[in-house]
Amino acid sequence: MYSRDLLRGRGLGLAMLGLAAGALASCAPQPPPPAPAPMSDQTSTVGTVSFTGGAVALGVGFQWGSGILTFRGRQYPFRVRGLSVADVGASRVSATGTVRNLNNVADFNGNYVAATAGAVVAGGGGIGTLRNQNGVTINGIATQQGLRLTLAASGLNLTLTGQ
Repeated sequence: MYSRDLLRGRGLGLAMLGLAAGALASCAPQPPPPAPAPMSDQTSTVGTVSFTGGAVALGVGFQWGSGILTFRGRQYPFRVRGLSVADVGASRVSATGTVRNLNNVADFNGNYVAATAGAVVAGGGGIGTLRNQNGVTINGIATQQGLRLTLAASGLNLTLTGQ
C-alpha cells in the first residue's frame, strides 16, 4: 500500500513538474512569427506610370515615347504616340504620374486628352491631368528639355505593348 501511494505521489509529482515546465516554457520569449509576404492589393484602382519621349512640331506636333505602368504589383510596358496643334519646337520629355480609376489593366489603353498651354525654353516642368475614354486619369509631372511652345489641346494614345 505504501508503495502504491508512493508511486501515485511520484506520478502526481511528475505531472506537476511537467505542467510547471510547460508553464515556464510558455512564458519564455518566443521568436516572432514570420512576416507575411508583401502582396499587392488586387482591388486597387490606382497605379503609377513613368515614361520618356520626345516631340517635334511646326504647327502640328508629333509626340512619341515609351514607359512603364505599375499596377497591382505588376509592370506593363506601353508606348506613347500623340498629336498636338498650334505647337512649335522640339523637346525631350520625362514624366511620372499617378493613374486613377483603373479597374482593369486593359482600360489603360486609349486616347488621352488634355487642354494645355505652356512654353519650354531650355528646361522646364509642368503638372497636368490626362483622361481617356474609359475614365482612367493620369495626374503627372513632366520635365522637358528643348524649345517648344504649345497653345492648344493635345492628345496622346497610350497602348500596352507586352501583356
